[in-house]
Amino acid sequence: MPVNSSDPAPLIDVVLVKAGRTKIRYPAELLRDDGTRIVVRAPFAGGAVRDFGFVRFEPGDVFTEYYWRDRWYAVMEVRDPDGVLKGWYCDIARPATLSGRELVVEDLDLDLWRSADGTDVRRLDEDEFEESGLTETDPEAAAAAVAALDELEALAHGKDFEALLA
Repeated sequence: MPVNSSDPAPLIDVVLVKAGRTKIRYPAELLRDDGTRIVVRAPFAGGAVRDFGFVRFEPGDVFTEYYWRDRWYAVMEVRDPDGVLKGWYCDIARPATLSGRELVVEDLDLDLWRSADGTDVRRLDEDEFEESGLTETDPEAAAAAVAALDELEALAHGKDFEALLA
């Protein structure tokens, strides 16, 4: 459902689930839903500063988040309070589901970071993925997660990455 730009964006709850438990829940503005891709915008919901060494997520940062119903990842564009692009944090996750006012995303531990200038692309949390046991408990999901990470990494190194979000 396209959202008319003159109308205020409706609010939904983004629910990030990990290992069967809710990791975080936060309100977000629903910007677009074309039936396949859902786009929301929300302030940084982590509370305290999260310093990864290569980027800091801080109160005041704004995340524009792209979720797909048919892809095993989500992409979060991260901007500082002045609108300066920090980069993109990508979660490998089962395809998103939107039911009523609740967008549920199941995090599968693997992540990818792409800096604003595209020179820093890094795979993250592969050790957490291995420790999760998903390879043994759900080998098909594990294979889909690894394939999604490979796909995103290839896109992040090329010019097609930003077209993914257009």
